[in-house]
Amino acid sequence: MAKGWLKAIADTPEIRAAVDVIGLVDVNPMAAKALAEEFGLIDAVIGRDLAAVLAETSADMVFDVVIPAARHDVVATALAHGCHVLSEKPMASSIEEGRAMIAQAAAAGKVHAIVQNRRFISGTRRIRRLVESGVLGELTAIHCDFFIGAHFGGFREEMDNVLLLDMAIHTFDAARFVADKVPVAVYCHESNPRGSWYAHGAAANAIFEFKDDVTFTYRGSWCAEGANTSWESQWRIIGTKGTLLWDGAEDFQARRVAGTEGFLRPVDAIPVPEPANEGETHGHASVIADFLAAIKTGRQPETASNDNINSLAMVFAAIESARTRQRVTL
Repeated sequence: MAKGWLKAIADTPEIRAAVDVIGLVDVNPMAAKALAEEFGLIDAVIGRDLAAVLAETSADMVFDVVIPAARHDVVATALAHGCHVLSEKPMASSIEEGRAMIAQAAAAGKVHAIVQNRRFISGTRRIRRLVESGVLGELTAIHCDFFIGAHFGGFREEMDNVLLLDMAIHTFDAARFVADKVPVAVYCHESNPRGSWYAHGAAANAIFEFKDDVTFTYRGSWCAEGANTSWESQWRIIGTKGTLLWDGAEDFQARRVAGTEGFLRPVDAIPVPEPANEGETHGHASVIADFLAAIKTGRQPETASNDNINSLAMVFAAIESARTRQRVTL
């Protein structure tokens, strides 16, 4: 993931002009050295200890790309050294850690935001814009399917609740963004299907209740071979006057009821608008740009931790529901 971040910086002129990478920290310094060489960061300080590198470099901000279990200590260390922090998702390994980081960022007067890059893509921005336009009527439901047979190797295959914690949060956060509604409750069933190469929780089915009687359902698996969906999931968004289908890639189909007679009412195709701001559709680069703009202007970034904890709460409520086999309120 660090390579993806460095590529986003290198490939985006306005970010490249605003950011100097002056240090790389890794428990395996050779990995950091290899990245420094690949991206021409010849003057970057390389180290194993974040506090020591921050003290040596006097950095202004930290890009946190560590595994979830290490996130709290990294963020706390960065904030204690007066740095703004942009973290990978999920923002914490527990709600308690998430709240602690929010409090630490507020006390330090620093920006702490989360890389929810799936809301910074063209498709997500387009469907949010269509829902906001009201052309589908009042939103009633969002249904998302995610089925990919992903063979990562490494830490993911050893994680508990791997799909919910490491992947589903992307779709949960995007659904919360599209609906612009507060999640209030969830019932979730989690499993590790026969043939799974993951240790735990490679599949899940969740029903979320959002405010204003909006339902969001998620069906997903990371060990479903043979017919992969998009990484962005397949979407069906239903309003009181029509429906939008999105395959998670380039195919959009939106139809609105066009008559008042008949067993099945006639429908007309409707256009799906382009993003309002093309600069918000470049994934990691757009998240980084939003983070930098927040530091410069003093406004809250879109994925600030004190808002993103609502997406994290969806994940942990789903995990708790799966554990207890009960409906859980958020």
